[in-house]
Amino acid sequence: MTQILAITNQKGGVGKTTTCVNLAASLVRLGRRVLVIDLDPQGNATTGCGYDKHSREPNACELLLGEAQLPECTYRVESGFDLVPSNGDLTLAEVRLMGLPRREYRLREVLADAVSGYQHVLIDCPPSLNLLTVNALVAADGVVIPMQCEYYALEGLTALMGTIESIQRGPNPRLRIAGLLRTMFDPRNRLSGEVSDQLLGHFGERVFRTIVPRNVRLAEAPSFGQPALLYDASSRGALAYLALAGEMLRRPGAVAAPDTGT
Repeated sequence: MTQILAITNQKGGVGKTTTCVNLAASLVRLGRRVLVIDLDPQGNATTGCGYDKHSREPNACELLLGEAQLPECTYRVESGFDLVPSNGDLTLAEVRLMGLPRREYRLREVLADAVSGYQHVLIDCPPSLNLLTVNALVAADGVVIPMQCEYYALEGLTALMGTIESIQRGPNPRLRIAGLLRTMFDPRNRLSGEVSDQLLGHFGERVFRTIVPRNVRLAEAPSFGQPALLYDASSRGALAYLALAGEMLRRPGAVAAPDTGT
């Protein structure tokens, strides 16, 4: 069974791409088979994995438009997971999708039987509730919502929850919230603590217990094309994402552990 997770929040700068890349690397470290799909035209997950987003090889654009199959768009990166990269061409793909039938189902349909070799598929979404994000939510089993503990993050969360509920009532009734992740957390900031308490009070067990701290190594790692686990495995950021991967695997409904043959 493959678990497909959309990592999304329409507010930018909350750690979506950082979460996607570092969670993928951490899951691989725990023995999982992982595919990352970069669905953001900025291609930050692509460069954060050390892949050249300007490569002319088939990528997420061709995948969504049906011009290439998943294996043709998939590349193994240094961290040990597979990547479907993206670049600015994805913006043009979104425009073309508007004129296609079943446009919100495109990603689900191209992934249908093609991801059975993976235990986890992580989709890095753009910072907006556009057609690309809708495709991710329609294809996904669950949503991981990274967010900073600040006032404006709560406002954006309300809009996102409305979108998720709309998808649940329509094209993807199985969609669920896999968890809310508190990122770039600074315990010295009183507002951070207050917003964190509000999230726990409202969402309860749906808030991951793991908290990702504000960490210089996490911020530096993408410029070297690596997740923090490769850049500095002992950093607080790398350890936090390892803890998150472990927490996810312990949650009800997690994909079973791989067969080790023992």
